[in-house]
Amino acid sequence: MALTPNLSFSDSLKRDQRTAFYERHKGIALAMILIVFLLPLAGVFVEGMSGAVTGVVISVLAFYLAPYALLKLGRWIAGS
Repeated sequence: MALTPNLSFSDSLKRDQRTAFYERHKGIALAMILIVFLLPLAGVFVEGMSGAVTGVVISVLAFYLAPYALLKLGRWIAGS
């Protein structure tokens, strides 16, 4: 599936769109892999078990919301 620049929020949550985004942006994909695995570990060191849970929630949200947010941010910067 092709990645569309006018991506709606509900479309950005679909697996095909997320996969297309991360395949086109390898650097962002690598950063998200690091965030997803390292943020819960950082939470454990800072806050203990509640920090780990918070780290997992934030990293999962970041993984799902990054394609939409970064495409909108890119369009906003290009439009400036």
